Formats: sequence, C-alpha cells, structure tokens
Amino acid sequence: MSLRHILLILSLLAFLSASAGGVLYYASLRQASFQEARQQSAASTKLIHKRLNSLLLEHRKSAATLAAIDALRKALQAGTADDLVLANEVLDLFTATQDADVSYLMDMDGNTIASSNRRDADSFVGQNFAFRPYFQAASEGAKGAYLALGVTSGKRGVYHSSPVHGEPPAHPIGVAVIKASIDEIEKELDLPSEDIVLVTNEQGVIFISSQPQWLFQLAWQPTPDQAGQIARERQFGQGPWQWVGLHQTNPAYVMDRHGERYLMHRAGVDRFPGWEIVYLRSTRLIAQSISGPLLRIVGPSAILLSILVGLSVLVLYRKASSEIGRRRNAEEALRQSETRYRSLYHHTPAMLHSIGQDARLLSVSNFWLETMGYRREEVLGRPLTDFLTPESRTFALNEGIPRFFKDGYIKGVPYGMVKKDGTIIDVMLSAIADRDAEGRIQRSLAVCVDMTDRNRAEAALRVAKEALDRYSKELERQVRERTSEITAILKNTPAVVYMKDVRGRYLMVNSRFEKLYGIEGTDVEGMSDEMLPPAVARPMQYHDQRVLAEGISLQVEEQIRQPDGMHTYLSVKFPLFEEISGRIMGVCGIATDITALKSAQEQLRQLSGSIMASQEKERTAIARELHDELGQLLTAIRMDAVWLQESMRDQDPKAAARAQAICKLVDATIEEVRAMALRLRPGVLDDLGLVEALELFTTEYERRVPMACIFTHHVMPSVDDATATAAYRIAQEALTNVARHALATRAEVRLYMEADTLVLNVWDDGQGFNPDGLSQVQMLGLAGMRERAALVGGTLLVVSSPGNGTSVTLRVPLAQAMGNAA
Repeated sequence: MSLRHILLILSLLAFLSASAGGVLYYASLRQASFQEARQQSAASTKLIHKRLNSLLLEHRKSAATLAAIDALRKALQAGTADDLVLANEVLDLFTATQDADVSYLMDMDGNTIASSNRRDADSFVGQNFAFRPYFQAASEGAKGAYLALGVTSGKRGVYHSSPVHGEPPAHPIGVAVIKASIDEIEKELDLPSEDIVLVTNEQGVIFISSQPQWLFQLAWQPTPDQAGQIARERQFGQGPWQWVGLHQTNPAYVMDRHGERYLMHRAGVDRFPGWEIVYLRSTRLIAQSISGPLLRIVGPSAILLSILVGLSVLVLYRKASSEIGRRRNAEEALRQSETRYRSLYHHTPAMLHSIGQDARLLSVSNFWLETMGYRREEVLGRPLTDFLTPESRTFALNEGIPRFFKDGYIKGVPYGMVKKDGTIIDVMLSAIADRDAEGRIQRSLAVCVDMTDRNRAEAALRVAKEALDRYSKELERQVRERTSEITAILKNTPAVVYMKDVRGRYLMVNSRFEKLYGIEGTDVEGMSDEMLPPAVARPMQYHDQRVLAEGISLQVEEQIRQPDGMHTYLSVKFPLFEEISGRIMGVCGIATDITALKSAQEQLRQLSGSIMASQEKERTAIARELHDELGQLLTAIRMDAVWLQESMRDQDPKAAARAQAICKLVDATIEEVRAMALRLRPGVLDDLGLVEALELFTTEYERRVPMACIFTHHVMPSVDDATATAAYRIAQEALTNVARHALATRAEVRLYMEADTLVLNVWDDGQGFNPDGLSQVQMLGLAGMRERAALVGGTLLVVSSPGNGTSVTLRVPLAQAMGNAA
C-alpha cells in the first residue's frame, strides 16, 4: 500500500473519530444536563419541602398556647357576656401577633362561640365545623392539623387546633383553632415560574401550585371511589375537580395530555399524611438548554477541525520519508535495548516471570527466586499454579489465565503465593502479552508486587476507617438533629431570644426579636444596645452586665412599649461559658411576654379579694345573728327553765330536776353559740383591734384544744381592717392545722414589728411535714393563707420538715399594713 493511501485512510479515520467524539460529547453532555436537572429538582424540592413545612407548622405551638389561656376556658364554662368579650379580645390579639388569618373558639358540639372575624361578613360565629377532622382530633384530646378550602370564607387555609381543658384538667371542654392563609404561604414560598410545583393530597387534588389555573384540579386520573371520597369530605369545596391530564410513564417521568414529558421529583409533607410535593421540569426545556449552545460551539469547531486535518495530512506526508530512515535506526536501538532488558530483568528488585501458552514458567527473575526460596532449575517448566494457594489456583485456572490469553493483559490481580518454606505471601500481579508477527500471544511478561505488609496495614486502616466513619456519621447526625431542633425552636418560639458577646455586641437574634424591634437579623450582628430605644436599652444593658460580672443566671421583669401599649416581659438571662477554658464568652437572654398573664393575675387577685371580703361580711352577719337573735332566744329559754325549776321544786321534784338539766343544756348551747360567733367573726376584732382579737382567740383555743398556746406581742400601731382580718384568719387557719395534724404539745403566736414590717409568726413543736410532698387537696389551706397575704401586699413563708415542727410567718410592709388606718 502506497504512502498516499495510508495518509488518505488516516485522514478518513481522523474525520470519523472527530464525528464520533462529537456524538459522544453531545450524548455525555445531554446525560450530564439531565443528571444536573435531577439534582437541581431534588434540591429545589428539598428547599420547598423545608420552607413549606416551616410555614404550615408555624402556628402549631401557638394553637396549644391559645388553648391554655384561662379566658377561653371561662368562656366555655361560664359563657357570660364578659367572658366572651375577654375571649374575643384574646383571639384578636393572637390573630394580630401571629399574623394569622383568623382565630376562633368552638364548644364540644362544634359550634363557633368566639372568633377574631366576628365583625366580618364571613364571620365564623354560630357556624358548626364538627365535621372537620381538626375539630374531631382536638375534641379527643389531640392536636389537629388540616389543609382545606374554607366552607364559610371560601379561602384556602391551614388549620391548627388544640383542646381546651377545664379545671381540673380532664376531658376537653372546647377547641381553639388558628387558621393561616395559604395565599400568604404561597407568596412566602416564591414558587419558580419556569417549572411546575404542585402540593396535592392523597387523592391528587392540587391545593398549592405554581400554575394558578390548576388549583383544585386533579393531578392524576382518579378512580370512582376517590372522586366520591373527595365529594364526601367537603375538603375542597363543591367541585368539579377536573383531571389536568398528567400520567406517569415511569417512576421518574410524567407526560401531560399534549405529549410533553416532565422530569418528576416527589417529597412528603410533614404532619400531613398522604400530602406530597410534586416538582415537574420539562425535558424539552432541559434539552434546549444544551442543543443551542452546542451548535454555536460545534459549527466553527468542525470547520477548524477540517482545516487542521488537511494541514496534518500535508505535514505527515512530508515527514513520512524521514520516518522510514528513523525506523531503521530504531530497529538497531531495539536490539540494543533488548540486551539491556535482559540485564534489567534479572537484576531488578521485583518478582518478574514469564509463562508460555501452557501456563508453565519460561523464565523468572533473580529477585523472584530469592523471594520464593527456590533455585532456577526447581521452577522452570513447572505450572505457575503450583506456587499458588488453593483459592488462588482455582481462580487462576478458571478466570485469571483464560482472561489473560483472551485480552492480552491483566492488571492488579491479587494472588496468594506459597514459598518453599510454606509461608504464604500476598502479591498483586500485572502482566502484558508478548505477541508474534501475526498477533498471537506467545508468552507473558508479568510482575508481582509483594503486598503482604501493605494488605495487613490496609486491613487495619480499613477497620479503623469504618469505625471512624460510623462515629463521624453518628456525630454528624446528632449535630444535624440538634441544629435542626435549635433552629426550629428559635424560629417558632414566641419568646424573644438573643445572644451577645462580653462587649455587649449582638451575635444572634431570633425572628421574634426582629419582629418586636423591626430589625433584620443580618443588621443586628455586631451592633450594641444603642440601636434600641433608650427606655429598653438601659435596663437590658444593666441586667446583661450584671450577669456577665457575677457569672450567674438572672430572672427579671422588663417593660417594652409596643404599638398596642406597654408589655411586660419575663426575661431569663444566663452566662455562656467556653467548654474548655470555662471563661464567660457572652450572655443569652430569653424574654417571654407575660402581659396577659399579669393582667389575668391582677384580675384574679381582685376577684379573690372581693370573694374574701364578701365572705368576711357574710361571716360578720352570721356571727351577729347568732349572737343577737339566737343568743336572745336561748337566754329567754333559760329564764323560763329557771322559773319552771323554782315553781316545781316542791310540787314535782323530778320535773324540777329536769328543768335544771335544761338550764345546763341551754348554758352549754349559749357557750357553743358564743364560740361559733367568735370563730366566724370576733366582734373584738372590729371593736378593739388585732391584738385583742388574737389574745381572745388563743385563750379560747387553749380552752378547746389540749395544748399550751402562748400569745406574745409588742406595742403595735393601728392597721387597716383588711390587714387585721388577713392576719387573724392566717393565725386561725394555722392553729386549726396544728390541732388537726401536728400532734403538738405547745404552740406560740407572736405579733411584732421588724423595721417597717408587721410580722405574725405561728409556731408549733409538732411532727412537721414536707411542704413539697402535699397533695392538691392538702395544699388548699396553705394556698388560702398565701392568697390572703398577697391581697394585703404581704408574703407568707412556711418552714417545716418531718420531726421538727412548723413555722408560719406573715410579713406585711408597714405602708400596706397601716393602709387606711390613719
């Protein structure tokens, strides 16, 4: 064949190679684009899944918080107009502060009794939603979450419900619900316009979509049972629910009714069983993204390649002549290199050998003989498999040697070889074939690398790496879980959370902090309290510096003005320590809005005070009636009995003795009535004051109870009636508990002034008790005493332990105790 024909064939082969390369490049580029599209779809689905779950579950804990508010319980139990007004105000507050669509309260029949949209045309008040699953779940004591089209409002929403329990907590007495708008959630999701995103229920009804015209259509063709179930549940209105024409061709692709294929990725929706996110990306758009740029690149490249091929042929033709001369010189050099090869073969520090077509050894290197412990005449002509372990011999005969003579090479095959002394070594064998002029394999050129030590080290390293991988994965899982939990807490908690360094610069704030002060989190980092209003910054800075200076946690109340007025926050501040050095690295604060709680406590205190005042008035009236009315009647009866005794003494001695017994019975009754009136409301408390009332009570107590009761007091200033009544009732309750439970032999009542504070102390030497171990019923007496103390601005301290008696101490500041006495 002439040189010109050879060059022509080479040119044709170059063109074919370039064409094949272009086709393969396009195929690989298309495959890579589709793979990248799958990854992008998966990532986008995961991002939408994370954001959708966060938005759908944003009000889950808020619903539980709403259900625990006392105002809702009262509205369900009492149902007065004032209770409903207060419940509606709470619902309005939650709707405004939680950015909800509507908050409402239902009784156990499913009727809405209060709602934040009560003034709207589509008010829920009076509507019955007992058929809704979120009501059914909450009425059974569980939290509910539900996606549906509003029956009254006609708006899409996510409903979070929580049971409202009575006092004491038992079965639910109602259901509190917070509804958030799906329209707002769609805006927050910012769904892509170039792809199709669907959120469907288990029947395939499209509830959220980047294609508005598909809303309330069916993604997949329904069965008759599914269509009937959708109509019965009334979850998505009255229909009709048309099929949009999607059907799956395989698990990863769907096709619409126009024949266009889409790459599909799915993900479930947390806490909404059967709901899923469907992400669709057009395969046509994916292909277009690579075909256009490829044509713009390949066209000029093909022209350039043709020019290069022509120039290459010309250059090759000119060089071919000189190449023949160089080839002769190369043959001579090859003969010389063969001589050098033989020398290297026998002297190189590697196990080299050759086998023939019958797999017998034709040659071995000196290093091979030294390693295996044989002489050359002991191994040449023997099958290579004689020096392999049984397992390696089987593999070599069945697979290794046949594959070598088929492919002409073998690389990195592990074998076990047996030395002359029986020691087994691990080797890695690689070989190439030495062929004759017709291309037939004549012999092998093989090298064996001793891998024994390396394999042992790799096995040990592999075990260690597997252990390290397991530990790392477990550690990463724990970190992801903790990070996810902390992030969810910081994002969803209604509390205000922040972290500062030791110089007072903000390191982190949560979303509630940003909303409260109208500041973005990225703007806060590195800033100090100077960005806050002075009235908020000064106390916050003072408390934070105290925590940093003293290294202790602190609980304080802070006032923060908001658009609807001044709010009270309970702030818990604590230092942050470095794990290794233990140095303080910053401070963390968590503030909870307790404005509603403080207001409720104040209302409860006023109500309790009013009830106790009414009780005292009623006791005073009963005591007066016992003393004036019943006392006078008993005195008249005694006078008649005395007259009867005197009249019958001579005529009927038995009747006279009976009349005398009646006199004694009447005397005992008069004494008991007087004691009852004294216990209900001693007149001396109103007439002479607290000291004389306690003196009279302890004297009467000592007469009725078999123990010593000593009352001591200092010169006391006048105190108002409320304080005197509270002190008297606390002493009365404490001594009553001593008589009932203490098994004491001595009790002391002390009344004195300590600085500017009135102090009343009741002590006994009885058996004592554990204040933390009392039941709810047993705690009622102590709770009543503490309530009385709080109503007059005082405090009550109970100190007791088993075997050491009990001490009850009331302290009322002088300004409170004197009250209106002046």
